[in-house]
Amino acid sequence: MTIRNFKRPLGALAAVSALALVAACSQQDETGAASSAADAAGSVEPAATGDVASVEDAAAFIEGVEEWSRDFGEYYARVAWVQATYINYDTNWLVTRVDTESTEMGVKFANQAKRYNDVELPAEMRRKIEAIKLGLNLPAPERPGAAAELAEINTRMGSTYATGKIELDGEEVARNDLEEMMGTIRDPARLQEIWTKWRAVPIAPNDDGGTMKTDYARMVEIANEGAVELGYDDVGTMWRARYDLPPAEFAAETDRLWGQVKPLYDELHCHVRAKLNEQYGDDIVPLDQPIRADLLGNMWAQSWGNISDLVSPGDADPGYDLTALLVANGYDAKKMVETGEAFFSSLGFDPLPDTFWERSQITKPADREVVCHASAWDLDWKDDIRIKMCTKVNADDFGTVHHELGHNYYQRAYQDQSVLFQTGANGGFHEAIGDMVALSITPDYLKTIGLLDDIPDASADVGLLMNTALEKIAFQPFGLLMDKWRWQVFSGELTPETYNEGWWALRTQYQGIRPPVDRSSGDFDPGGKFHIPGNVSYTRYFIANILQFQFHKAACDMAGWEGPLHRCSVYGAGEIGEKFNAMLEMGASKPWPEALEAFTGTAEMDGSAVVEYFAPLMDYLKEQNADRQCGW
Repeated sequence: MTIRNFKRPLGALAAVSALALVAACSQQDETGAASSAADAAGSVEPAATGDVASVEDAAAFIEGVEEWSRDFGEYYARVAWVQATYINYDTNWLVTRVDTESTEMGVKFANQAKRYNDVELPAEMRRKIEAIKLGLNLPAPERPGAAAELAEINTRMGSTYATGKIELDGEEVARNDLEEMMGTIRDPARLQEIWTKWRAVPIAPNDDGGTMKTDYARMVEIANEGAVELGYDDVGTMWRARYDLPPAEFAAETDRLWGQVKPLYDELHCHVRAKLNEQYGDDIVPLDQPIRADLLGNMWAQSWGNISDLVSPGDADPGYDLTALLVANGYDAKKMVETGEAFFSSLGFDPLPDTFWERSQITKPADREVVCHASAWDLDWKDDIRIKMCTKVNADDFGTVHHELGHNYYQRAYQDQSVLFQTGANGGFHEAIGDMVALSITPDYLKTIGLLDDIPDASADVGLLMNTALEKIAFQPFGLLMDKWRWQVFSGELTPETYNEGWWALRTQYQGIRPPVDRSSGDFDPGGKFHIPGNVSYTRYFIANILQFQFHKAACDMAGWEGPLHRCSVYGAGEIGEKFNAMLEMGASKPWPEALEAFTGTAEMDGSAVVEYFAPLMDYLKEQNADRQCGW
């Protein structure tokens, strides 16, 4: 399945996206939220500068931050929701205003929290202090006007991405339709045209006369200034510090995990290139070069499932077309979501609240601009949980529904934690929960829910595994390099003049792909991916693609499954629900190794379950590639 963005806004305390930042709980009505939040904020002060900070001071400070967050959060969340589901000048203005207020308070809180760095605190209080410091996604410096400028830039970049106009044959084409076209068109010239026009948006002039690229460069300057004030070398170092490991150790950990799955990716790349060569010939797909990025069935070449018809083994048909099954069985968008809910119910989770169905955006409105990028929201720290999608009836969105609902069930599970701990044990956990469930969308499961009449025999397994690998294994290097690029940008290793050069160096190194046309220093191809202007860290998705298999194996072991890992479905395995929910309820209250161990029995992230899951495919790929030239 395509990896989607989790967007649970957490404002000044744990940012996920520039356009959706806060979700908190308040007993106040909407009209009083902003003023009461400001009043509460005024009371949050540490000990005076000349005093010696104490445990009591820290406790009072933390309590004040939590109270402010609850007061301000629902107000902010609803503003952000309206902007994401109704984009216009006024909603952009509102979200910029509330983003500024949130960022200013986040900067204030984070800098006040530094006062307690050397105070010996109980473990839970220390964790809360660190959460306050690390909660800013993009920290503005304390100087007047910095937070407002940063908020304005972030809103403008997000709006530029969402509303950028792209024309084909003289007609404006919706972004969703362009993404779909990349997966169905087989004409290299047409694919090149769509790919190139999509990437013209980030360098097109915006309302202030600049471009997304100039905005991004300015954003880096401001945010780095803020990160230094908080005691970090740069924003990249700050992002890595969120993972309960020293930043350098965490970077090494991601490299270790990549090393476990890279051999499978290398074999997949070699096979896919050979098959594309058969389709397009040596001029379009030379066998000794990286693959053209526009030929892989996805706007960003981050997942390759849309070209499965070109690269999958001819004698290993999966045996069914899930999209066709959904259509034939009369599924609409709502029924897809109801089916996802039923899966979680089979594990023992309570049904979604009525407000979920009343307030979610499940399909794209016909009368306004919206952010179609799928996301899951918690607007009140409790049970006002929602998804925002422009759902289409197809296999991809069927998986995405399970993914987004995983966020919602996680959000509800940890609702009794402090607002400072109401997030995943680490970013990857939140992404992995729903995808773990989606791994159980097996032929056996589809038969159980009435979508499939007969289960294909083992001869179809390679085809099924190929389809999954084209999504999940193909994604892994992209999931890793997105933040590696940003780490280089924030550290100054890359400058605006070398943004694009550095981007393609990483994409070639890790993915073995190349642009279909020459690119220059004036281009800003990273801006063509939502998560770059949205400032959503991408390492979480890379980690999620490790953890989901690790979680899946643990769940299958608990359910007593004895067959191949890829054939296991835990649908209906209520016995795992209690232990699963116990991990979810922890939120971020403990270091992630403790949460991981609570469910899997080990405190170390491990890619071996990925290797086990795809073992039959690996054998097939090695056999196919025996006489091919691999590598790039």
